[in-house]
Amino acid sequence: MKKVTQLVLSGALVMGMLPFTGSASAAAPSFKDVPASHWAKTSIDAAVSKGYFKGYSDGTFKPGATVTRAEFAALLSRVSKATPELEQANVFRDLTGHWSEGEVNRAVSLGFLKASDYPNGFKPSTALTREEMAKWLSSGLAAQNEDFKQALKDTDTENTLVPVAEFYKGGLKKAAYPYVSVVLGTGLMAGYPDGTFGPGKTTTRAEAAVILSRYQQVQESKADSYRDLNEMREVGMTGTNLTSATPYVFLKSEDGVISSFDRIVGKTAKFRNNLGTLTPHRMIVTDAKSKTDISNLYGRMFIDESYGFMNNDYYDVFMEVTVTPSGDNLRNLIFHQEVANIFTTVSNFNSGKVKTFGITNLPIKEYVNSGFFKKEVPRTFWMKFLLKRSTEGSSNETWKSFSIDKNTSTSFSLPLR
Repeated sequence: MKKVTQLVLSGALVMGMLPFTGSASAAAPSFKDVPASHWAKTSIDAAVSKGYFKGYSDGTFKPGATVTRAEFAALLSRVSKATPELEQANVFRDLTGHWSEGEVNRAVSLGFLKASDYPNGFKPSTALTREEMAKWLSSGLAAQNEDFKQALKDTDTENTLVPVAEFYKGGLKKAAYPYVSVVLGTGLMAGYPDGTFGPGKTTTRAEAAVILSRYQQVQESKADSYRDLNEMREVGMTGTNLTSATPYVFLKSEDGVISSFDRIVGKTAKFRNNLGTLTPHRMIVTDAKSKTDISNLYGRMFIDESYGFMNNDYYDVFMEVTVTPSGDNLRNLIFHQEVANIFTTVSNFNSGKVKTFGITNLPIKEYVNSGFFKKEVPRTFWMKFLLKRSTEGSSNETWKSFSIDKNTSTSFSLPLR
């Protein structure tokens, strides 16, 4: 059994992160600041027993201390099961002689991070942000698994919908969408109770220990084994999660053309009597048996205890569209009739998640009087419809195509109730 090298700093304090020379497996010590009731105790004990972390000489672990770039890079280089094809050396000039130099170089070799992302130096003592962490974790998975690499591509599109508050409210860079999608979809990282992801926030040692525990499992699994990630990938590629969230599949014509949702994404349909136009963007199926029993991540983006009536026989489905009225007469009843003529019967909705995630929803109030619709002003929002859970009895006669105009019908279809 190889020993973990110890580094002593001008006194008695032993760093919680040390150069690592091999594997370790021993009983984790009992830290006086990690009681049995601590939420991360199991993960902390496991990480310490495997030699990823060390405690401090005063008998503490400091679970609330912030993790630096150097520390997390070292942790990832230790937990990874992959073997780099070529070991990098002297990647960052500001790491020469630093305790983490070898492990950061290895983390680069393993694909967790790129030197090009840090042109002004690695700055090892800088606190690691959650956005950086998401990118490193996702990149490491993609470097060792082609399907995870494809997952990053699938969620790096115009259709991508990341279920965090910063997506609509701002604060999450578009370049970070695929990385955050992968860590959320695999459960490596999670958002906060207020719906935010906190890309600029830092991470504690306790949180890092938990994430390491999760990474050990995810790196040995397949990308398509994660339902939430599958749904986010499908949304990125087609604008909907219909086939990954439900038993349904899109209809196929005799000549082999699949009537999928992406055929109408971005296509503009006209209301009758020159009332305006409607352009669909996304269609999200929420899998919820009740307001508290929600099975998919997207469901928790729309539904909470303040949500309206739910019927267990149906999926609640939300469709994001842009409507541009031609005049100032697009009232509630007319709008609903026109959407039903083009697509299907839709309704308004509301919940606490509308405010949490910054969603623009179709309101219940009268559209004209409220100013929700204005002449020739595009308005993007979400509206709701229902999709029956059981596929039994569905036939071509129960499916409706999306009509672009009276002469053209795009072959997107789904079952109606």
